[in-house]
Amino acid sequence: MERKFINVILLGFGFMFVFTAFQTMGNIEKTILDSIKQDDPSFTGDGYTSLAIIYATLAICNWMAPSVITITGPRGAMLIGAVTYLFFIVTFLFPRTWLLYLASVMIGAGAAAIWTGQGNYLTLNSDGETISRNSGVFWAMLQCSLFFGNLFVFIKFQGKSHIDLHTRNVVFGVLTGVCALGIVFLMLLRPTRRNIDDVKNEMTMKEEGPMEAFRGAIRLFCTGDMMLLSAAFIYTGVELSFFSGVYSPSIGFTLAMGENAKQLVGLSGVFIGLGEVLGGALFGILGSKTTRWGRDPIVIMGYLIHMTSFFLIFINLPNLAPFGDTTDTSYITPSPYLAMLCSFLLGFGDACYNTQIYSILGGKYADNSTSAFALFKFTQSLAAAACFFYSSRAPLSVQLGVLAVLGTAGTAAFCRVEWAARSVARAAARAALAPLAPGEKPASRDVEDALHYD
Repeated sequence: MERKFINVILLGFGFMFVFTAFQTMGNIEKTILDSIKQDDPSFTGDGYTSLAIIYATLAICNWMAPSVITITGPRGAMLIGAVTYLFFIVTFLFPRTWLLYLASVMIGAGAAAIWTGQGNYLTLNSDGETISRNSGVFWAMLQCSLFFGNLFVFIKFQGKSHIDLHTRNVVFGVLTGVCALGIVFLMLLRPTRRNIDDVKNEMTMKEEGPMEAFRGAIRLFCTGDMMLLSAAFIYTGVELSFFSGVYSPSIGFTLAMGENAKQLVGLSGVFIGLGEVLGGALFGILGSKTTRWGRDPIVIMGYLIHMTSFFLIFINLPNLAPFGDTTDTSYITPSPYLAMLCSFLLGFGDACYNTQIYSILGGKYADNSTSAFALFKFTQSLAAAACFFYSSRAPLSVQLGVLAVLGTAGTAAFCRVEWAARSVARAAARAALAPLAPGEKPASRDVEDALHYD
């Protein structure tokens, strides 16, 4: 196995364990904090507010992330970020309202570092032929975190309508250990063996310094393609906050689901994870073929899957489900089986979008990947923060309507950028082939692939 692919695997394991801890916490945070409030009336922390603070801080700090990378490098940035995730989870063992919100700010700053470092490190270990494969493999490994963590929660919450202190502490203790294991894997990441172009790019970045990296990120953000892609980034942020912090608790709050409604919160996360892993693995295995024929078919497939899931959620869950326990019903009797199907569809559709966004950023902006991924996480996180702020006030039908509108706009914008890139690639390929004698084959496989791009 080549050295760079081993680095991608180690990166995947590191993120899988760190985010097994964090994504599980995000999925159950609203449910857990409601139980803490029942045991301790002095605790007033809110799950939606905590998640909103995390993503708002992440959005702001992403502007500084490229500057941090010039000082720490991608591996250092990821380690610093991972430690803040560990701190966030540990604070749940000592529930204090002020500590919850302080930890939310810290993890938001750490998330900017870990995700920008991840994007840069993944790009350094990929090239035009391997970026789709590596993005798919990384995404599949990362989303295993949803499967394993929530399966554990599903078992621990079995038969419980109230999450007691002992159960909470067992869950928090296990997730703390899992996060620490992820940090160990990130410490094992090795420096990338770079070619001459990579070395030149890194030397240029160091010469420019943190301020120039910041200004470069602003210039990149103002380009036409990045502005269009931002529409897709915004949608992924809103749907991320919906399936990771709103949808699963809404299932648990729907008492018509039966006595095990709270248990379904963890099971929903498992099915979201299954969809994410299947999507990431599928597009990783077929990465070379999907890149050759374009990224837009996969994104359009994700769009159709998500629209289907939004409709099914609308008819299955009551309008007041995001706010707390309710005995209301929607257009049909709430079905746990339909709810789990929607969880799977949400995960698979999310994988469609994110694997192709990683692919287009790693390919189109390979020489400026730090700024490109920082801008992606900035836009995505700002949208996620906004969604969490209105999630505590907007009924389910309004949230689904917002998702449908943003999904349509984001998909159209992504396809516009992809089609423009395809036209440029074909034009370049034809120009390269023009001088060839009849019957002569192009010297580069890339030229042939460009001609078959659509």
